[in-house]
Amino acid sequence: MTPETLKRYAGPVPRYTSYPTAPHFSDDVGAAVYRSWLSALADNERVSLYLHIPYCDQLCWYCGCNTKATRKYEPVARYVDVLLREIERVGEVVGHKKLVADHIHFGGGSPSILVPDDILRIGAALRRLVAFAPDLEFAVEVDPRSISDDKIAAFAKTGINRVSVGVQDFTAKVQVAINRMQSFETTRDVITGFRRHGVKSVNVDLVYGLPHQTRETVARTIDQVVELGPDRVALFGYAHLPQRLTHQRLIPSQALPDMTERFAQANRAANKLVEAGYVRVGLDHFARPGDRLACGEVRRNFQGYTTDDAGILIALGASAIGRLPAGYVQNAVAVADYQRQIEAGEFATRRGHALSAEDNVRSLAIERLMCSFHFPERELKERFGDAAAPVVAEARMLLDSETDGLVEADPEGDGFRITEKGRLFVRSIASVFDSYLSQGAAQHSAGV
Repeated sequence: MTPETLKRYAGPVPRYTSYPTAPHFSDDVGAAVYRSWLSALADNERVSLYLHIPYCDQLCWYCGCNTKATRKYEPVARYVDVLLREIERVGEVVGHKKLVADHIHFGGGSPSILVPDDILRIGAALRRLVAFAPDLEFAVEVDPRSISDDKIAAFAKTGINRVSVGVQDFTAKVQVAINRMQSFETTRDVITGFRRHGVKSVNVDLVYGLPHQTRETVARTIDQVVELGPDRVALFGYAHLPQRLTHQRLIPSQALPDMTERFAQANRAANKLVEAGYVRVGLDHFARPGDRLACGEVRRNFQGYTTDDAGILIALGASAIGRLPAGYVQNAVAVADYQRQIEAGEFATRRGHALSAEDNVRSLAIERLMCSFHFPERELKERFGDAAAPVVAEARMLLDSETDGLVEADPEGDGFRITEKGRLFVRSIASVFDSYLSQGAAQHSAGV
């Protein structure tokens, strides 16, 4: 891969966990709209739930999540009380209709900041809101530095059956540069603790492109992660956006690897995981051959790659983004604003987007590219009819004009496929079909 090709295709583009992406939501969708969309849900609707806990014990300087550091539990306790009210409010609007949850995800921040009693209270509230499907995937993100055995036991009692453990990198110099000191032994002990309590499915999150990282340090971290035996590994590229995320200004830009080195780190890590027996899933996920993520159809949502095929995501908590058949909704980002709205007896929806027919066509095209590296011309025509025509025309134009070997015609005449060479640039290729990308000045991460 030449530096010129990297420069051409590795510019800032969205991660495409939704379409349109959150920067293009507007305040046209508020609490009243969300209430009407919720009330329109059918009985026995299959749904997913996402709960956001926007607190950590300590802020990591690389982090791009909506969170804040706190050493006191009082703000977290109040937040939990308000979150429980929001869960109740959703139940009141849905009424007697039965919702069945296929996936539930605790994200943050660090849900591991919660005390055991609050973990159990939230779990009980969720069981009142929805029925748990027999094959429910119930996941939680944890910081190994801030979790104890009694918290692990509470998560397990709540029904958690998959844990996502943040690692990023085990190299001491890198950890100092990102303000996240975390030993291999601490990480191993937490994973062992979850497994001892019956939580067998383990995901590890890694990041490349961090300050002072090299191909060699990334490779050593991969070796240590493989020793932990996780079922899944997520490998993300660090997004350096100091203009938007002020704490990232504490990371010296001169310590960051250049684009060629980032590309090499991603390749080295991916190759080592495949050599260790993991199946590559989409752009940046890896799974053991027997894991659900490696076996079934893959989808993409705000948690990344998933087997969750429910069309409805009910989001709870500050900044949380949900999706309903009619469109996207996002809660107030600031915790104080979120709490004020919920305590006033209203939903905290501040922004959103009502999906158009064209949005649905482009959304499916982008998701298929991100998940299976295939532009599904036939499926788009069958599902959307004439509405698919402009997007299909754009795909044919891309296929005819692209000369770097990143895409090729599908051998069965069904659109095009992204080549092995183009796989790492799938976000840039998908962005061709993003009609909102040229609108506004949203900041995005590098395409590699």
